[in-house]
Amino acid sequence: MVDALIPLLSLIVLEVILGIDNIIFISILADRLPEEQKNKLRYWGIGLAMVMRLLLLALVSWIMKLDTTLFNLFEIDFSGKSLILLAGGLFLIYKSTKEIYHKTELDAGNEPKEVKNGGFGKLLLEVIILDLVFSIDSIITAVGMVEELWVMYASVVITVVIMLFAAKPIGDFIKKHPSFKILALSFLIMIGVSLLAEGLHFEIPKGYIYFSMAFAFLVDVLQLKASKKS
Repeated sequence: MVDALIPLLSLIVLEVILGIDNIIFISILADRLPEEQKNKLRYWGIGLAMVMRLLLLALVSWIMKLDTTLFNLFEIDFSGKSLILLAGGLFLIYKSTKEIYHKTELDAGNEPKEVKNGGFGKLLLEVIILDLVFSIDSIITAVGMVEELWVMYASVVITVVIMLFAAKPIGDFIKKHPSFKILALSFLIMIGVSLLAEGLHFEIPKGYIYFSMAFAFLVDVLQLKASKKS
């Protein structure tokens, strides 16, 4: 039991780091909904992420087969995982750049109105697509880190509980500070590029990515404090 504690804590930290990207994406989409539906999208999105991860863990043998090469193109091996990461990366880059355009280029009078009830399902579908991409990447990483299946299940459940508590504060913070929304969208573009690179077997160390994100966030915080003083 004690021997499994360190892998469990390590996996929880990793899952939380990966989950932050998910929370940011969900929070930005939720900001386009009426007030009474924002939390609904957050909870549905994070809840479905947990269900998806638990189901994929039950199908772990099938998940590992996604690393099997399906075809070769331009001397690059493409597997099921590669195709999913490529599709997810392109989708994330597209959605993030589109949101940045709406935030920076459209005049206040031409900004898109809040998405009404009919748009909730569309936004939830977008969340599910990203949940699937992050879930498969997360599960394959987890299988490579630990052998005990119960450790993987426990880490998923604990991570989702942390995400549920963190989702609203992160969403409110992004909404309160528009400059951080642009920064968050830029982070998502970086994650999208990382997914594309991973899909093409060009590994970008995750530490470099998250260090860059943390540094940019720190600069924005210092700039915010400086502007308040002035």
